[in-house]
Amino acid sequence: MSLDRLETGRLATVFGGSGFVGRHVVRALARDGWRVRVACRRPDLAFHLQPLGGPGQIVAVQANVRNPDSVAAALRGAEAAVNLVGILAEGGQQKFAAVHAEGARAVAEAAHAAGITNFVHISAIGANAESASAYARTKALGEAAVLAAVPSAVILRPSVMFGPEDDFFNRFAALARISPALPLIGGGKTKLQPVFAGDVAKAIVAALTGAVKHGAPYELGGPEVLTLKQVMSRVLAYTMRKRLLVSEPFWLAKAQGAILQLLPNPKLTLDQVRMLQVDNVLSEAATSDQRTLQGLGIEPVGVEAVVPDYLMQYRPRGQFSVYPPEPQV
Repeated sequence: MSLDRLETGRLATVFGGSGFVGRHVVRALARDGWRVRVACRRPDLAFHLQPLGGPGQIVAVQANVRNPDSVAAALRGAEAAVNLVGILAEGGQQKFAAVHAEGARAVAEAAHAAGITNFVHISAIGANAESASAYARTKALGEAAVLAAVPSAVILRPSVMFGPEDDFFNRFAALARISPALPLIGGGKTKLQPVFAGDVAKAIVAALTGAVKHGAPYELGGPEVLTLKQVMSRVLAYTMRKRLLVSEPFWLAKAQGAILQLLPNPKLTLDQVRMLQVDNVLSEAATSDQRTLQGLGIEPVGVEAVVPDYLMQYRPRGQFSVYPPEPQV
């Protein structure tokens, strides 16, 4: 990429760009020629993003969605904005309502004040104001707040995202390394459609360049629908471990989640169990209306193509364990 293009490239501010999904988004935007301003709470921890672009193309700045002045400063001079900020579990001042609803509102209202209409907001499949899950309810409230401030905003709803630093496959693989059994909450029947974080990043770039339909959220899922049991089976296969898969009723999992969520960095919360009571897959409406990755011209990457490589660290002999196992002769 030429220096001339970097100097004249459009500027996009990415809120939450230093996290798991953020690094994929920053890389995709840089490759598309954008200058990227990464707005995050700890810019001193965002140096890992610098090699993803050319000299001066990626700059991290301090911003907190609970501080309107910092949000406004992060948007100054930008032509587009992306909001990736979200949490999977509450802790300290990081509450679902504050981050997903009020945080999204703050970013969108600041974008409106700055005259930015090119806005992409990352929500989640299952966002529903009537959901029993606080995560899903506040995601829906965040969507409404964004559209109220920036009607032209594009809402993207990914399913469970996977990638080398994810908190999904890695979590189960880490558990399989130390536990003799893996729990199948609700019998492991919940359906998921895991989507590669890199494909979500491609969808964001497509949305910022205008290759989207407006008026309804896009739903992003991978090429496979897997039950939770199938996910666990894949984890065991990729990590080359044999563990029991034990069915656990929702009521018991809720009780465990209610207790575990009192600990720092809980491995399970009551709200997460509630989310597992609802399938996390593309809706028929989104599929028929082509509000999907395929509708954006993106062929989704499957779990098998990515996950075995980064779960290698959990195998009994790490990189020296051969996967798939060689057949016995």
